[in-house]
Amino acid sequence: MELIIGLLIIILCCLVIWRASHGFDIASVYLGRNLSDGVRGATINAIGSSIPELFTTLFFLFAAGEVDKFSGGIATTAGSAIFNAMIIPAVIILAVLGAGLTKKIEVSKKVILRDGISLIVAELILIYLISGDTLHWWHGVILMSSYVAYVAVLLFSMRNVEESEGEELYKNEGKSNRFINFVTFEWTNLIIRKEINQRNALSLLLVTMGIIGVACFFLVHSCEMVAHGLGVNTFFVAVILASAATSVPDTILSYKDALAGNYDDALANAIGSNIFDVCFALGFPLFLYTIIYGPIGMSVEVIDDIAELRITLLILTIVAFLVFYIGRFMGKTKAFLLIAAYLSFTFFIVSKAMELDWAVQLGEILRSAF
Repeated sequence: MELIIGLLIIILCCLVIWRASHGFDIASVYLGRNLSDGVRGATINAIGSSIPELFTTLFFLFAAGEVDKFSGGIATTAGSAIFNAMIIPAVIILAVLGAGLTKKIEVSKKVILRDGISLIVAELILIYLISGDTLHWWHGVILMSSYVAYVAVLLFSMRNVEESEGEELYKNEGKSNRFINFVTFEWTNLIIRKEINQRNALSLLLVTMGIIGVACFFLVHSCEMVAHGLGVNTFFVAVILASAATSVPDTILSYKDALAGNYDDALANAIGSNIFDVCFALGFPLFLYTIIYGPIGMSVEVIDDIAELRITLLILTIVAFLVFYIGRFMGKTKAFLLIAAYLSFTFFIVSKAMELDWAVQLGEILRSAF
């Protein structure tokens, strides 16, 4: 029964995050209307859509009751990063080609190099910092500073863009009844009564962030329920289920950008979200917790699990980068390669949770190789 209830809550959390992400999309399009191609996706879209990972990490660390459960936050952000790098681009490719919107998808090599290399560097920093048995406040500061440096480079290199870039701005043409909007999760119509502007766009972004924060609180506890029901470590549930749930906004934003023909923004959002996850969604909770309670000590088991996940994340990121960069266009073959890579990762995690011999041995190889 605990397993079923936990799964139902996770599904409900996904629904809430999905509906709230609609507000993210509208607000981010308006607030980022003056940013150049690829920059909006890597900054405003990426930050907004990665708020679930940030909240989930905070709740795992502060509300779970055990410091070792911070590994659940690391599992969520790392698992989400792998989901973003593999599944989101694959969904974009298959959806756009399947809808017949174009016969070939071409993404700027500059965007791939800029964000891909930045992500790999961020992951190397993470591997170096979280390699001991104790985490300190300055680890969080370094991670957050890395993201600030990345954003600074983006903004410095941004080309000038005419205001709104000709985009059609949002107008409320839905139901005006507040109660109906509330119970149908149409929170955007509650905030934007007529036309969108700077004030209500910012309000919408903040309100939907709060809604997603509440959903993430219940997501953390539902993951614990599922883990207890299955008799496995919360780490393994978080790396698959929580990571997929928190990646809903990333998927929706990238999907809508791709359907609108903004392929650079679609890919930049997925990769930029990963950089935010690795640097800020982990760095800020780590900094906040250690400033309040002191250094975090981790058990040997947690250290091993985190080490395997970090290395796997780096390997799959490099694989995704090569898939994106090699060749001029992105087609179905690349989409299926990315899906196969993610399914292989999921199979490994499930096998590791079941303590199958081959998965345990592979984990030891990953740790010893790095």
